[in-house]
Amino acid sequence: MRGRTGTEHGTVHRGRGPLAAALLAGALGLTLSGCAGFLVPAGEGEPGPTPTDPYRVHADTLTSPFPSAPVTAAGRPPAGRPTTPTPTPTPTGRADCPSSGVVVDMGEVEPALGHRAVGLTLTNCGSKPYPVHGYPSVRALDEAGDPLPVKVNPGSSYMGTDRGPQQVVLEPGRKMYALLAWVSTPTGGDLIEGDALEIAPAPGLEPRVFPLEGSDVRLLDELNMTAWRTTR
Repeated sequence: MRGRTGTEHGTVHRGRGPLAAALLAGALGLTLSGCAGFLVPAGEGEPGPTPTDPYRVHADTLTSPFPSAPVTAAGRPPAGRPTTPTPTPTPTGRADCPSSGVVVDMGEVEPALGHRAVGLTLTNCGSKPYPVHGYPSVRALDEAGDPLPVKVNPGSSYMGTDRGPQQVVLEPGRKMYALLAWVSTPTGGDLIEGDALEIAPAPGLEPRVFPLEGSDVRLLDELNMTAWRTTR
């Protein structure tokens, strides 16, 4: 009985050994697969972060240059929350502001293939709106400050196109622009050497005198000017 029992036990033991191993392996496999997420180090097996493109700007990160106010679903500011008004330009407060309230400035003379051009700026330096319509008033002067017989033409030139006068009410602090051009080569006709330009916002208003620096810009055939306009 002891031997048979041993044999039976042995038989049973041999029969249960492979089965137990298989069951154990299966259980371990399920356990490992269920815990795979815990066994993988953090970050492995997952897509990495998208690299940042230094040349790409997202619109939601930009700051608007315009003041904003909260709005309702209908697109209107909520009651009691008025929008921020646009600031009104203020007078320049410059010491050379004449009694008319408008003043002219002249930029640098620009050369191009024997042609010369200079930008003029009209500024409302006063405290009241000023109506503008027409052309600057321009004269060429000699070294004594006397007018020269140089013709002045309203209209287009090689250096710029005249779009005609604009009827504009120029608010305090606002500016308008015009272009003055001439030819400084003998092919332009009879040339006169001028020492300065006398420029006023309009005929009858206070002029300013601007010297012409350099011999290459002092030779004048005739002057062509555009009307005052709100853009350069």
